Amino acid sequence: MFMTPKDLFELMVIFFGLMNSLMTFQTMINEILWNLINTEAVRNFINDIIVETKKEERYDKVVEEVVKRLAKNDLYIKLEKCK
Repeated sequence: MFMTPKDLFELMVIFFGLMNSLMTFQTMINEILWNLINTEAVRNFINDIIVETKKEERYDKVVEEVVKRLAKNDLYIKLEKCK
């Protein structure tokens, strides 16, 4: 388990074959979402990106922005793993 300032996370999958792959992946996500992370709306920890807003309209816009940035960097989301 890992604790961040806002939540407690449990690592479910570990990437094998790459040296420091967890930290490398998190650094990449931090760079892609740099101005959205740790705002009121977006947080990330390794391979989890959490979007939470007070208003549903804002939530839709933030999720759309996150998906666009990931796609622009050749990263895609498996919808069956999303809640």
